[in-house]
Amino acid sequence: MTLSSLPSAARAGRVPVDPDRWPDVARLPRASAARTAVARLLVERAFARLPLRIRTDRAIPLPDPGTGGDGRPPTLTLHDPDAFHRRIGADGLIGFGESYMAGEWDADDLVGVLTVLAGHADRLVPAPLHRLRGAWARRRPAADLNTPDGARENIHRHYDLSNDLFALFLDPGLSYSSAVFDPLPDTSGVLPDAVFTAAQHRKTDRLLDLAGTGPGTELLEIGTGWGELAIRAAARGARVRTVTLSEEQLVLARRRAAAAGVADRVTVELLDYRHVQGRYDAVVSVEMIEAVGAEFWPDYFAALRRLLAPGGRVALQAITMPHARMLATARTHTWISKYVFPGGLIPSPEAIARESAAAGLHITHDTGYGAHYAETLHQWRARFRRQEAAVAALGFDAVFRRMWDFYLAYSEAGFRSRYLDVRQLRLTAAGTETTP
Repeated sequence: MTLSSLPSAARAGRVPVDPDRWPDVARLPRASAARTAVARLLVERAFARLPLRIRTDRAIPLPDPGTGGDGRPPTLTLHDPDAFHRRIGADGLIGFGESYMAGEWDADDLVGVLTVLAGHADRLVPAPLHRLRGAWARRRPAADLNTPDGARENIHRHYDLSNDLFALFLDPGLSYSSAVFDPLPDTSGVLPDAVFTAAQHRKTDRLLDLAGTGPGTELLEIGTGWGELAIRAAARGARVRTVTLSEEQLVLARRRAAAAGVADRVTVELLDYRHVQGRYDAVVSVEMIEAVGAEFWPDYFAALRRLLAPGGRVALQAITMPHARMLATARTHTWISKYVFPGGLIPSPEAIARESAAAGLHITHDTGYGAHYAETLHQWRARFRRQEAAVAALGFDAVFRRMWDFYLAYSEAGFRSRYLDVRQLRLTAAGTETTP
């Protein structure tokens, strides 16, 4: 399929962009005519081989009802083809995401489009040109490195956006990780809060079971979130110490523990995992490893081992990706690392096994729930879109709302295409026997 090549449309007014807040979205990047032409050719050839419909239209952007599933290929609509190809020519996939933020393209089914692209990621560029990928790949900024100071700033940039923002699209328990459904929903609609919360509790309870949490358990949680796991562990009779680098989460987690009547059994601290001291019967960490950074995975697993009391258990929930893709991602600055999770890297199962073994830990349980994360993200995105006016009222502009919508859709597509998975693991000190 060949994209029509019409004169570039006026960009002003497509999406209002604050150049101080979004400098790389407000202005088109520098890119030579030759580089842009190469990008256009590669994009047209790649799209022609994919189950996508492409159209060029400068009219009203297509709505995305988030439904799809009618058997037709999803449609990607280019409102400004010249800007779209120029951004990709200059910045690759970062430019692809920034072009969406700028309103230069839309989709009738954004998740569907991104799922197709994720499912064919290794074939978007012809094999003879794979060696040229480096020309579009940017190195991660040194400032994103998760040193103790860097980690605090990186966490602040995401988790301290606003507790009120997260409350608009998470379940009432404020769980910001994959739920476990039973069964998986067969509807594309928004689930009742009670159903969604029950699925989040199911996830949390399975982790607490893996950790052997019960009356008198001394439990350490690395990565507090907004306190839901700590509250449920305390309700089982455990004494919980939970650490976070997010000041916003710290305040609300303490308030929620008090409201639940477990403040005497839950201690919430603003503390880096590397600085935690003590020994614990159980250590639980839910989707925290993705924010650690590959350079610090040895420190993370060494801390887990150091903090584990004899006979204790570690329960982890971790997003994973294939090892080869992890290695490629680790070397580059991505749209996600630039705009959503600075300093983060999703590990591969192989990396987790290697780093945990090097620290003296042995994996004794490993279960995947990738399809459940796809549904979790679908629920978050549906709620976020339904609350768009409320998000705007909190002061988040149109570019942010498109960025967040793209982030949720991009993540859902990763799980639907099986590019990503999420796993619950139990680890014990090497040589320790653990019953199921």
